[in-house]
Amino acid sequence: MRMLHPHPGYDLTYNDVFMVPNLSAVPSRMDVDLTTPDSLGTTIPFVVSNMTAVAGRRMAETVARRGGIAILPQDIPIDVVQTVIASVKSCHSVFETPITMGPEATIGDALSLIHKRAHAAVVVVEDGRPLGVFTAKDGDGFDRFTQLRNVMSSTVHILAPDVDAATAHEQLGERRLHVAPVVDDTERLLGVVTRKGALRSTIYTPALDSAGKLMVGVAVGINGDPAGRAAELTAIGADVLVIDTAHGHQTRTLHAIESVRSAVGDTKIVAGNVVTAEGTRQMLEAGADVIKVGVGPGAMCTTRMMTGVGRPQFSAVVECADEAARFGAHIWADGGVKYPRDVALALAGGAANVMIGSWLAGTYESAADTRLDTDGRLYKESFGMASNRAVKNRTRTESEFERARKELFEEGISTSRMYLDPERPGVEDIIDQVVAGLRSSCTYAGAASIAEFQERAVVGVQGAAGYDEGRPQGISW
Repeated sequence: MRMLHPHPGYDLTYNDVFMVPNLSAVPSRMDVDLTTPDSLGTTIPFVVSNMTAVAGRRMAETVARRGGIAILPQDIPIDVVQTVIASVKSCHSVFETPITMGPEATIGDALSLIHKRAHAAVVVVEDGRPLGVFTAKDGDGFDRFTQLRNVMSSTVHILAPDVDAATAHEQLGERRLHVAPVVDDTERLLGVVTRKGALRSTIYTPALDSAGKLMVGVAVGINGDPAGRAAELTAIGADVLVIDTAHGHQTRTLHAIESVRSAVGDTKIVAGNVVTAEGTRQMLEAGADVIKVGVGPGAMCTTRMMTGVGRPQFSAVVECADEAARFGAHIWADGGVKYPRDVALALAGGAANVMIGSWLAGTYESAADTRLDTDGRLYKESFGMASNRAVKNRTRTESEFERARKELFEEGISTSRMYLDPERPGVEDIIDQVVAGLRSSCTYAGAASIAEFQERAVVGVQGAAGYDEGRPQGISW
């Protein structure tokens, strides 16, 4: 990256900077390879933050199918993590995982689950074989206790497992169908395909482990026995371990990295969070492969307002990425992204991957339950990982007295309504948006890969008026 202007003498956020175009020989955005340079196996620079209200089973498998990776939170019991990892690894790398119910289930049962998946349908099955498909519209005019056998669409178009994307898309369009089940040779359900899903399968490459299974990561705290937990997580299939604490530049974190490295061998370790070259260097020397950068930029985080501590994210990314590069290592930019431009700027600044949290909280696949407000709008509740609510989750095994002491101190929002965007209600919709913007950014820079993008990007400094000038107007001014 090259700066267009002399450094202004103060640190910069993503809003403070912009990129200018270069001469480009890249034919189109589809010629850009977004495989991440950190060698973790992700094919797009999209990491789901380890937030309890965001990263769960559905999020992990959906994002991995499109080339990213989700990091499961550190406060989940190991037996639950094992179940989630096994579930993600069992999912098909192309076909979407369906919501299934028996014919005796009710409309109420189906409606309670139908918003867990972006395809918004329930496949009615008996002995593993599809009998019909139920959508919310099929329940109009019936009470919630009506069984699905009486309202499902029983004329189902079945697809074979070897169907190609173009054929599936064409057949669904001809029949005016949104979704179709895919069955194996014994007519048992393998998954479902949607028209958009068929298109996406030709654009994205799944993030797969050495066995061809979808990838998933897990966070590990620095308290207790991080090495022991890390060893357990590796044994049950975690592909990436994230040693995670709000203030990563402390001796306990360095000791945790050293002990985890001894316990897990060559398993990839990401550690954070820091915002300085010194913190980056010491974590790498302790044994981390990738450093997580960001203190205070997250939407649910109140650290900067509570403590005055943190650093504008773009400057933190640039400094830490430069230091990591001296070791042949990489960083993840964690927090502060609200638009695709911010992801592009994080990568231009040197990040190999970008962590996204609150932006994904209001999606079908996020771990929180879907709720309706008084106007009938869908939303989910999100909360920060240093909030009172998160502290309660993490300390549930401690005494009531100790929990009460710790709950006095919080640095995060305990509840926030994240409304589902009717235009982009699923995480794949947001991935499409981010990837489209990022591919275009690369073509503007004349780059066909993230590594080339980081070499060729030219970044300038702007004032608030410059940032506002680039914002589109939804209505006339």
